[in-house]
Amino acid sequence: MDPLEEGFAHSHWATQKLIGHLAELAPEALEAEAPGTYGKVLATLSHLLGADGRYLTYLEGVPPPPRTGPDPVRSLDELAEQLRDQAVRWRLVLARVNELDVTLPARGDRPELPHATNLLIAQALHHANDHRTQICTVLTSNGFETPNLDVWAYWLDRRAAPTG
Repeated sequence: MDPLEEGFAHSHWATQKLIGHLAELAPEALEAEAPGTYGKVLATLSHLLGADGRYLTYLEGVPPPPRTGPDPVRSLDELAEQLRDQAVRWRLVLARVNELDVTLPARGDRPELPHATNLLIAQALHHANDHRTQICTVLTSNGFETPNLDVWAYWLDRRAAPTG
């Protein structure tokens, strides 16, 4: 696996592990929040995956419709399904990444951004990690356990898994 694919494999693994962990916690954990973070746990996770889907649509050549508000809050089951779908789409996009040349259209807060493929890829990895960290901060601040989502844990988990 090349380093870029490995980076996305870690990101998907970490989000999947986080979803599994959240499913084992008391329901009030999903509504927990803490100062300095995006917001409630489930809203943050919904935003993480919503944004990831928007980055993908640009890379797939289909700009998303304009946003009209915050991402809808979805259930953990819906988010797990969305993650599985997006993991497949990322593998397809990354397989042809050297062929892509995305231009992001101007928005009220930014000019048109030509040649933004690398921007979207870097932003996708950063954004997911940032919000997973915020979710763990919220959980810890509210007395809930957090999973180990770092790259070391991913690497050891992947290497310990039986190959077939």
